[in-house]
Amino acid sequence: MKIKIDIDCSPEEARAFLGWPDVADFQRAAMEQMQKRTAEYFESLEPDKLAKMFMPAGMEAWDAMQRAFTRFSSGGTGGKPDQG
Repeated sequence: MKIKIDIDCSPEEARAFLGWPDVADFQRAAMEQMQKRTAEYFESLEPDKLAKMFMPAGMEAWDAMQRAFTRFSSGGTGGKPDQG
């Protein structure tokens, strides 16, 4: 014996029927607060500070990576030795 029940209702109706709380207002308020804080944070950043945040080691790390690629592409031989 099989019993099949199809219930056609909205999420709000199902939540009310099961006695679950409606958290839509809480979620909306939390998202608004998060958006406000994120906007304030990004407004307070200066471009040079933002660049330092994404490149903490500065250009030294970029130069070291370029030297490593040069050594790799020369096969580790035949290229000038790294002086610094």
